[in-house]
Amino acid sequence: MTTSPVALITGGTRGIGLGIARSLANEGYDLAVCGVREASAVTETITELQSLTGSVLYCQCDVGSTGARKAMLESIDKEFGRLNLLVNNAGVAPRQRLDILDATEEDFDWVLKTNLQGPYFLTQAVANWLIDQQKLQPKFSGSIINVSSISATMASVGRGEYCVSKAGVSMATQLWAVRLAEFGLPVYEVRPGITATDMTSGVKEKYDKLIAEGLVPQKRWGTPEDTGRVVASLARGDMAYSTGQVIMVDGGLTLPRL
Repeated sequence: MTTSPVALITGGTRGIGLGIARSLANEGYDLAVCGVREASAVTETITELQSLTGSVLYCQCDVGSTGARKAMLESIDKEFGRLNLLVNNAGVAPRQRLDILDATEEDFDWVLKTNLQGPYFLTQAVANWLIDQQKLQPKFSGSIINVSSISATMASVGRGEYCVSKAGVSMATQLWAVRLAEFGLPVYEVRPGITATDMTSGVKEKYDKLIAEGLVPQKRWGTPEDTGRVVASLARGDMAYSTGQVIMVDGGLTLPRL
């Protein structure tokens, strides 16, 4: 029976989540990845990940749904019997980019449920599972990593819902880091900047121009692999005495400059 550690990456079949999944696969993790698409739509991606590591489980799951989260964790337990790492990565942008003077409650509710409420209570469930495993295995190693965004602190009035959700994720990281410290379970936040994914494909021309003009000190887009490498480092325990910390993956975008 394999004893490889198991990682759950929400939104792990595309974009930043897939970059993270690839990096963790290369670290020897067995993977559980979830997304909202049918399994038939992610066959190629799952096959690729299986070529990198021992075992990969796909769970169709809307993280904003209580029942779907519960079913996903039951599937992981049935498949692997353990879980070592949760990466809260899944997220959505508002359906419409509207000025906060015009934004709708419907979009606010949808974004907050997916980006904040779902991950918060998924963390609660996983944290209790990690604690239970630790009680049975004194040498058990576990951690939680939240993927937020530079929007946690940088205001974008055309997508206020997203900014509020990511600011909430940042506070949730601190809360869980404090609560789980007594169990030796570190919690981190990784904060990507302008990253080339399907979510940002619609604004590529805009940001190509801004990056060329110096918006980002390291004059390029971020990649999913940039974030993946940081998550892999945290998962290895390279920052074991830094629970609750934020790791920026933004090419220097948020550095104060004159």
